[in-house]
Amino acid sequence: MSGDTILELRGLRKNFGGLAAVDDVTLEVKRGALHAVIGPNGAGKTTLINLLSGDLPASSGTILYRGHDITHLTPEKRSRMGVGRSYQKTNVFLGFTALENCRLAAQSRSPHPLHWWRDAMSDDAQIDKARRALIAAQLIERADEIASTLSHGEQRQLEIAMCLATAPELLLLDEPLAGMGAAESQRMIAVIASLAATHAVLLVEHDMDAVFQLANVLTVMVNGKVLATGAPAEIRANREVQNAYLGAPTVSHE
Repeated sequence: MSGDTILELRGLRKNFGGLAAVDDVTLEVKRGALHAVIGPNGAGKTTLINLLSGDLPASSGTILYRGHDITHLTPEKRSRMGVGRSYQKTNVFLGFTALENCRLAAQSRSPHPLHWWRDAMSDDAQIDKARRALIAAQLIERADEIASTLSHGEQRQLEIAMCLATAPELLLLDEPLAGMGAAESQRMIAVIASLAATHAVLLVEHDMDAVFQLANVLTVMVNGKVLATGAPAEIRANREVQNAYLGAPTVSHE
């Protein structure tokens, strides 16, 4: 495992009965890089993210995070080690403000998270972490708004802010642009690009314009297997990838 590799998968597999949804996947995610996983529906992308976060157990293979085998660790233990993720379906506390949502996430990392007789919003250290997470997610101006009043795109930003409040080193982002209009998508792209400067990011996304705009490395999955991995230009020029997923090459995304 090279010194700049934060996540390494070796022969990772997930079987559902006789179906291998993830089939012998081997790849590396480097520090300071945005690594996108693309492929058609049913390729195994979300199953892969669920294996990495611990939401699903692996059938076989190994997951190494910072050189440590985390293959059989719970999602909570992986999160505490620095693995954060977002989900396809927005997962926030709709009745709380954006700041309160992030404060709850930050509080989960406190060595003494529960103080029954103390106002949680009086914990300056946790509030500071929550505010910094909202700033990083470009949502600080909505800090005092109830989450249910935020737009779909803002709720997605809030979910990422909650993840950031737990101080992850690796971000697993599962279709963060899903359901967004053009303006919200561009804002989310800006958020992800800024986070990639300070975190390792593994991104699953169907918006190919966004993927080619953001990614340093692309892995293409088809039927649970890795078809190709490389720089965006290499993937775009790959004949097998064109035939299986991208189609004939069109205008270059430079």
